[in-house]
Amino acid sequence: MGKAYGFFKCSASKGEIEAEMPSLRNDAQTPSQLETSLTEGLDSIRGDSGLMSLVEQAKKLGINFVMEGNYPDATNQDTAGELGNILNMAYKSKLYKPRELFYSEVVYQEADGSYNSLE
Repeated sequence: MGKAYGFFKCSASKGEIEAEMPSLRNDAQTPSQLETSLTEGLDSIRGDSGLMSLVEQAKKLGINFVMEGNYPDATNQDTAGELGNILNMAYKSKLYKPRELFYSEVVYQEADGSYNSLE
């Protein structure tokens, strides 16, 4: 099971983002097997020390959403790529105003337990 996290800052509400998700996934041509969950705020995120360090960094940057992706029979890196595609489509959507600053980071865990950012 591939797993990845997409941290991003957005002024839209959670409801607005969730309402836009089917369109974003369609535009990004996301596989239907990819399961996503959206969390507003970062205080409820739990994980190992590496993930929690990333959460603390994201909080300092004003990140207010995290999208978790789970993708059966895929690598963590592949899952991160799919989340990255969704977030790129989000920036091009009505969720962001023209020229609004877009800040996001998609991370995934390597086999050795370290976390990498999607390039």
